[in-house]
Amino acid sequence: MSRLVMKFGGTSVANLDRIKRAAKRVAREVANGHEVIVIVSAMSGKTNELVGWVDETSPLYDAREYDAVVSSGENVTAGLMALTLQEMDIPARSWQGWQVPLKTNGAHGSARIEEIPTDNLDAKFAEGMQVAVVAGFQGISPEGRITTLGRGGSDTTAVAFAAAFDAVRCDIYTDVDGVYTTDPRITSKARKLDRIAFEEMLELASLGAKVLQTRSVELAMRYGVKLRVLSSFEEYSETAGTLVCAEDEIMESHVVNGVAYSRDEAKMTLVNVDDRPGVAAAIFVPLAQAGVNVDMIVQNISEGGKTDMTFSCPVDQVARAEKAIKDATDRGELSYGDLVVDSDVCKISVVGIGMRSHTGVAAKMFEALMGDNINIKVITTSEIKVSVLVDRKYLELAVQTLHDAFELEKAGDA
Repeated sequence: MSRLVMKFGGTSVANLDRIKRAAKRVAREVANGHEVIVIVSAMSGKTNELVGWVDETSPLYDAREYDAVVSSGENVTAGLMALTLQEMDIPARSWQGWQVPLKTNGAHGSARIEEIPTDNLDAKFAEGMQVAVVAGFQGISPEGRITTLGRGGSDTTAVAFAAAFDAVRCDIYTDVDGVYTTDPRITSKARKLDRIAFEEMLELASLGAKVLQTRSVELAMRYGVKLRVLSSFEEYSETAGTLVCAEDEIMESHVVNGVAYSRDEAKMTLVNVDDRPGVAAAIFVPLAQAGVNVDMIVQNISEGGKTDMTFSCPVDQVARAEKAIKDATDRGELSYGDLVVDSDVCKISVVGIGMRSHTGVAAKMFEALMGDNINIKVITTSEIKVSVLVDRKYLELAVQTLHDAFELEKAGDA
């Protein structure tokens, strides 16, 4: 019998009525002949509430106890989902991470999955269980303590189970009905994609698209797990949602398939840095050690033995970056003339696997932005994306302009 993984996010299980709605979707897949592994998140808002209780109780908390508290929301949902299915005469039982067991490393709060033995669930399926409802976001450390996988960890849990149990597909139920060419809240022309390649989805997720968690897409790409993103609130159909799959399963697509953005970026420039071997390490090693998530990096041409180094980072990490650079300077590891910070920028990116075989994407992007008098501050490229930093006030205009320029509202090859 084939296995199917179904993951329901917090809005999909926000109350008992929504849990019943989700359970009906599970029942349909059981009726279709699947053994189903359901991964559930905590009810909407519950994890934030639990985190707030921890912070209020112990601002300098023990990470092991933090995980014990915040993982409890998923346990409640799993139990309620199993009870709901049982009321529908479907043999179901709930599983916490340690019962499976989902084995992780010991990095509490951001643990990595190491192994999911299938013996326990396989035995229960053989005995007649039709649905295993698993609490997402959690596992067990080598020391036997509860761990959590970080925000969005239930998506990662779902993909990992699909890989471990050789599932035919992993369906991610959420509050949106698929992956769009861009944020529909910014442009009404945004179009839902029927299919998108793993690499494109990974780029969009890492660039700010909130539909799927980045680690889950990485895992799906590594193990070839087909993902389908669909809404818990729309009528079901076999073609609903967006399928995230291998590139060779997509017959045709745009050269550019999506426009992503990250609103809260900052641009930092070190002026008149000594241009010498090791200067980049002197800047970016301290930043990494301070936990600063550096993204775009540009170095100017050297003049008179000096150069400028520009990089971007999340705006809420600027103070941490400034301290790391100051500390490195105080230690004599770094010398520069000035540090210029622009905390009012955003990142806009165009993404598409078609860029590999088509020229002129960057030129078209730059020409479109120029047409709306949007100045580009920093540019970076990869094989399937072009990203720019622009003033934050132009975010919506830039997204709309690029969506129009690449005609993403049109289906098929463009």
